[in-house]
Amino acid sequence: MMDQMQAIWIKDPLSILAEGAERGVVVHGGKVVECVGAGHQPSTANVAVYDASAHVVLPGLINTHHHLYQTLTRALPAAMDRELFPWLQALYPVWARLTPQSLELGVSVAMSELLLSGCTTTTDHHYVFPAGLEEAIDIEVEVAKRLGIRVLLTRGSMNLSQRDGGLPPDSVVQDEDAILADSARLVSKHHQRGEDAMVQIALAPCSPFSVTTSLMRSTADLARKLDVRLHTHLAETEDENRFCQQMYGCRPLDYLEQCGWLNARTWLAHGIFFEAAEMKRLAAAGTTVSHCACSNQILASGCCPVCEMEEAGVAIGLGVDGSASNDGSNLMQEVRAAFLLQRARYGVTKVSHRDALRWATKGSAACVGRPELGEIAIGKAADLALFKLDELRFSGSGDPLAALVLCGAHRADRVMVGGRWAVIDGAIPGLDVADLIRRHSAAAAAMRAG
Repeated sequence: MMDQMQAIWIKDPLSILAEGAERGVVVHGGKVVECVGAGHQPSTANVAVYDASAHVVLPGLINTHHHLYQTLTRALPAAMDRELFPWLQALYPVWARLTPQSLELGVSVAMSELLLSGCTTTTDHHYVFPAGLEEAIDIEVEVAKRLGIRVLLTRGSMNLSQRDGGLPPDSVVQDEDAILADSARLVSKHHQRGEDAMVQIALAPCSPFSVTTSLMRSTADLARKLDVRLHTHLAETEDENRFCQQMYGCRPLDYLEQCGWLNARTWLAHGIFFEAAEMKRLAAAGTTVSHCACSNQILASGCCPVCEMEEAGVAIGLGVDGSASNDGSNLMQEVRAAFLLQRARYGVTKVSHRDALRWATKGSAACVGRPELGEIAIGKAADLALFKLDELRFSGSGDPLAALVLCGAHRADRVMVGGRWAVIDGAIPGLDVADLIRRHSAAAAAMRAG
């Protein structure tokens, strides 16, 4: 295998989403150190060459919202054809059966699927902590390290159960003190800082209808003290608007601001039901939004007003969301879904394939607070996704970059994270996929059976 610490010239790609890099890029020390323009050779000495002449090269895609454990409850009959609140009520009892072993399998499947789709950085929003699963985030960290994917894992939380008027059963919630103590523990143990960070931690109460106001405010205070990011679901459904009006006498964004969350630390999942004035407030605060096109369509939640938000100055990223609402963890397919959904909403002159790719790269980098990601340029992280166009779906295509989105690419041939190959020839080195599927499927069946 090529020495991964040596400078590598990703040479002569079919196409590359970068300026002045027609002949590819040189990566070294985990960074892009040179863009090689048309008619030029690298100035870097002693480079190894990777022939990319059959590949389209993208910045590594960045997934800004997910629930990794939900791969264990894909296409669950009890939850099908339901809107968000009844969908959650059907799934919570099943999720309450999560164990460390089943979580490890669910996370392994989700992260592997993401990597194979060209995703180099993923977030996760894990908020289900039944007894015995107190170290859920630690388990996720170990899987990420094993697979070589960059992660921003959020310590999710719920402390408002059915007995308090919330949605989740009592068995999956925790008390505020336990949540805050574990949040501090995880940041201290796992959170890496700086441009080379592979593991970061953020704090993420699940939603306004599953946590108390006290926990929302305490979490914002702790995030500020520890200097980490904040994440939650917001403005996903009209039911949520009604809940906030009834419980707090205001709209969800007003409630968020009252809790100390309207700032540049925060990125929000969904953002479907923001009004024009609220979009301007989000932009002024530096708060960003993760658009989850597939999940929103499956749950019939609505459509994120992406163009209005970008025009207001809000950065937009993409998220696959949980595999129980998306039923997949493929970020390249999410790019196409977002493109089609927003093209249908805004028309051909407002949304292009490049917009969808930008949401999944540079826009997503803004959501996770990592400006060194999401772009192929000198000094940026060497996170790259290389796709071949050798399938029937691409035959006859004229623009290689557009073909990835329009013709429906779904599997990367090579994926590089921090200068190291994490996917080679369409596979994750050392991963026995058939065995993982067998064990994961058995764990999912056991959860369904109870």
